[in-house]
Amino acid sequence: MNHVVIIGNGISGITTARQVRKKSDARITVISAETEHFFSRTALMYIYMGHMKYENTKPYEDWFWKKNKINLVFDQVTEVDFEKKQLTLTKTTPVNYDKLVIATGSLPNKFGWPGQDLEGVQGLYSYQDLENMEKRSRSLKRAVIVGGGLIGIEMAEMFHSRNIPVTFLVREKSFWGKVLPREESAMVNSEILNNHIDLRLGEELEEILDDGKGQVIGVKTKGGEIINCGFVGLTVGVRPNIDFLRDTALEIDRGVLINERQETSVADVYAVGDCAQHRTPPSGRRNLEQIWYTGKIQGENCARNICGDKSHYDPGVFYNSAKFFEIEYQIYGEVPVPEPEGVASIYWEHPEANKSIRIVFEENSQSVIGFNLMGIRFRHEVCDKWLREKATLKTVVRDLRAAHFDPEFYKTYETEIKKLYEQTTGESIELSSLETLKNLIFKSA
Repeated sequence: MNHVVIIGNGISGITTARQVRKKSDARITVISAETEHFFSRTALMYIYMGHMKYENTKPYEDWFWKKNKINLVFDQVTEVDFEKKQLTLTKTTPVNYDKLVIATGSLPNKFGWPGQDLEGVQGLYSYQDLENMEKRSRSLKRAVIVGGGLIGIEMAEMFHSRNIPVTFLVREKSFWGKVLPREESAMVNSEILNNHIDLRLGEELEEILDDGKGQVIGVKTKGGEIINCGFVGLTVGVRPNIDFLRDTALEIDRGVLINERQETSVADVYAVGDCAQHRTPPSGRRNLEQIWYTGKIQGENCARNICGDKSHYDPGVFYNSAKFFEIEYQIYGEVPVPEPEGVASIYWEHPEANKSIRIVFEENSQSVIGFNLMGIRFRHEVCDKWLREKATLKTVVRDLRAAHFDPEFYKTYETEIKKLYEQTTGESIELSSLETLKNLIFKSA
């Protein structure tokens, strides 16, 4: 192993580079056409909203890379010759590799709408997307966002922070209704409306309108309405950024196909992160998972295999988090929508605040399989332990205070969950004492 080349400087590629450096003295090159240095992609919205500057989103100082002998190339890879082990770049001379890691991330989905390539039509994934959004916002009178996912609601909050009116077209009858259970989805609908977003549920995009000069001037919905706007955000999911690899020897489906060691169909070539598609994903996981922490785990796994360890990808219990304006959201494990036969949940919702707790369990075994939290935070280590050990609903409710993670003096709701459990099951239980729970919290941490 002499030269490890990584295409992409997101969390997956950079984690791979850092871990290879820790384990070896290989020559390492990271190539990216997005930015010169690694930054936190999840912070894009906070740059726009004025909470942070771009410099604040870089986890490492610029001198870090030279000190750790990681060569950064700010350029675009246009072609890969797998036989010669050579990359063709736009501006610089070709680069040869001994081991290649593809970490090219995602691109926003487009579904063939007329006008989808006009100026002012985009997603929110790259730093360039942020720059274009900033430029369009200076004289923007209205934005239209298409798609009811996490990026869409982030974009709506960004425009809202600058008092730019937003129309939000969501095809489903309720926001993120295929992911969030009915009650949680309804809570988010209300939060969006309370922030004066023009939420159009059950409405789809028909066409994006051209001003005759290649600029967006509005949209037409399938209901026939014309909405004037100077920006259209396409946030209907993402797809692997691998178009430059098609028609090559590399085996590709929706993403670059990999095994449990991040290896592709071509020797000495690996793939990590959003662009990687698992041939056989771990139990309970999808073959494509475009999540920050799974990208990091894949980068660590890839580095181990590059350096000679036979390591298998293990993302552990599923976890994700987000924010819907002021509502924090966490999910652990499985929260199927709708609940299939044999699966049930107990659900508590605060009568006044945007807070709720859902505990999902198998009816026969009573084993808890998932948590859905709105406006309330649980400890990751405790939830992970319960789900790995298949703790029963009774055990979880009894020890629920061990999972509490909100700051000191915040109100907790374990007593309400206990009452709900007793009403649902007809069985009385006593909550474990804080002294008893110390061991659980300590052992899980």
